[in-house]
Amino acid sequence: MYKIFLQADQASPMTNGSSDYTIYFLVAIFVIFYFFMIRPQNKKRKQLNEMRDNLKKGDSVITIGGIHGKVVEVKDDTVVISVDANTKLKVDKSSISMDSSTKLTEENKA
Repeated sequence: MYKIFLQADQASPMTNGSSDYTIYFLVAIFVIFYFFMIRPQNKKRKQLNEMRDNLKKGDSVITIGGIHGKVVEVKDDTVVISVDANTKLKVDKSSISMDSSTKLTEENKA
């Protein structure tokens, strides 16, 4: 029984040293996760919101559902897009996924 207590006392100094490395390792993983996952996603979201705020009449857009059209009218939260000669759809700005010109430049980069 005394042997178990002695072994526990000997292990405690080693535990403090290894816990420091564990904390450093967790901090390093968080930093890597931030720079490779969170920061690029925030940047992409900011660009998308900026594109939605700068929509104007005549822009070609694609909705999240895949509908292609031209902007006819822009309001605060909604956009009216012309899909065909006589077909107009009123959609939320949040459903606009990209500008067609943005899509073309992304395809050229690839």
